[in-house]
Amino acid sequence: MREIIIATKNQGKVKEFESLLKPMGFRVQSLLDYPLSIDVEETGTTFEENAILKAEAIAKAYNRVTIADDSGLMIDHLGGKPGIYSARYAGLDKNDEANMEKVLEELAAVEALEDRSARFACALAYSRPGQMTKTVVGTCEGFIAHEPIGENGFGYDPIFIVRDLHKTMAQLSKEEKNKISHRANALKKLIDVITES
Repeated sequence: MREIIIATKNQGKVKEFESLLKPMGFRVQSLLDYPLSIDVEETGTTFEENAILKAEAIAKAYNRVTIADDSGLMIDHLGGKPGIYSARYAGLDKNDEANMEKVLEELAAVEALEDRSARFACALAYSRPGQMTKTVVGTCEGFIAHEPIGENGFGYDPIFIVRDLHKTMAQLSKEEKNKISHRANALKKLIDVITES
């Protein structure tokens, strides 16, 4: 069984990757399995650049195939913000509640749902030692709700209404979310990349 490192300490992300990669014969590990793992500074200006930085640093450090992701929320009315700053939009301490509050405040004057269009984007970088890193991007289109709804998920899920489902991400079961999320869409593309390599 081939080993693959997912460059994250987020257990939720690891489980998503595991459900897709295990059937392909991969033993999935994460940075939680490497307690002394290096901390990669995300200095890129795009999701893809940050994913590449993380994937290549971890692949080089452990000489293992590595997948890294960078993802976030892009709101059209805010010119694509919070974008790559999604996790720390309201401050450096990565506070989901504060981030949602900031977004809702910034959109307070925008009443019509169609003017609150947004998308989640996820860039995945697939790095194999000694080979060129490959990237894929997945998105999920939607709108920003006027208030948080739902108990599931994390991050901006309670205020992101999925366009085709008319529910927030936080109202979806884990199984429903894993079929339509930005990460799921990127993972589907990544499977083709892994199969070809």
